[in-house]
Amino acid sequence: MTDLDIAEVAHRAGVPASTLRFYEEKGLITSTGRRGLRRQYDPGVLERLALIALGRTAGFSLDEIAHMLASDGQPRIDRRALSDKADELDRRIRELGVLRDSLRHAAACTAPSHLECPTFRRLIDAAASGGVAAPGRRLPGRR
Repeated sequence: MTDLDIAEVAHRAGVPASTLRFYEEKGLITSTGRRGLRRQYDPGVLERLALIALGRTAGFSLDEIAHMLASDGQPRIDRRALSDKADELDRRIRELGVLRDSLRHAAACTAPSHLECPTFRRLIDAAASGGVAAPGRRLPGRR
C-alpha cells in the first residue's frame, strides 16, 4: 500500500494537518518522508491516530499516550494506568450524576428563589468548597 499524503491522513483521521504536525513533533507519529513539501505517512498511522484519539477521549494526556505507544507502532499499554483511569472516570461519573440531579431539582424547584431551596444551597456550598469540579478540572485532593 502506498504512503498517504498529510491531507489524506488529516481527512481520514478527522483532524487538522496542524494536529498531525504537532503529534509528529511530540513523537506520537512519524512521517515516512515528503513528496514535494507535503509530508507522507504509512497507512498504519491511521490506526495509531485512532489509538491516540481513544486515549484522549479517555482523558489521558498526550505525554501519557506517548508512553503507551512504542516507536515501532505497537501499543505497550500499562494495564494499571487503564484501571486507574477507569477508577477516575467512575468518580467523575458519580460527581456528574449528583450535579445533574441537583440541576434537575433546581429547574423544577417550587421555592420562590433558588437561594431559598435547601438542595440548591447544598449545590452552591459544594461548589464553594471545591466539591463540584468543572469539566476537565480535578477536585482538590483527587488524583
